[in-house]
Amino acid sequence: MSDKVEAFFSKPGQWQEEYRQLRAIIRGCGLTEEFKWGNPCYTDEGQNIVLIHGFKEYCALLFFKGALMKDPKKILIQQAENVQAARQIRFTSEQEVEALQAILTDYIGNAIDVEKSGAKVAFKETREFEVAEEFQLRLDQSPSLRTAFEALTPGRQRAYLLHFSSARQTKTRAARVEKCLPQILSGKGLDD
Repeated sequence: MSDKVEAFFSKPGQWQEEYRQLRAIIRGCGLTEEFKWGNPCYTDEGQNIVLIHGFKEYCALLFFKGALMKDPKKILIQQAENVQAARQIRFTSEQEVEALQAILTDYIGNAIDVEKSGAKVAFKETREFEVAEEFQLRLDQSPSLRTAFEALTPGRQRAYLLHFSSARQTKTRAARVEKCLPQILSGKGLDD
């Protein structure tokens, strides 16, 4: 067991009892417990299956390939519009976790089967994402910026495109573009 995992489950705070219940259910499915992205993550043969995480209004199980899973109870939730693969099951009480225990075991089993099948989520291509007008203008004006942006990994490109296009106002989009230009030109991603 990881010290970081133990610290996560022993620290005081919201959702601790729900976390412990979810942990017991997941560990009963034979997955390996690790600590990734600041949360307990459960893997099978090194492949990410499910993660426990919390938010202000709820805690959740996040299934990495949830988009490919069967959802007979219609409880898998797409966290945000641009999330392509992952799906969550959300909880707001110990009673909800307890009531869904058998169903969660089935869903975790399905997630393991999906991973073992080798199935892959068909991600949208980077070119399918909206390019903010303000960024497109800069790309058209600067061949070196275009070259640097195209050299980034597809995930880094998508992160920038989503960051720029999510701003509602032109002024904000332009400011985001300007702020990120040095990072793009140095080959770094938005969060590097």
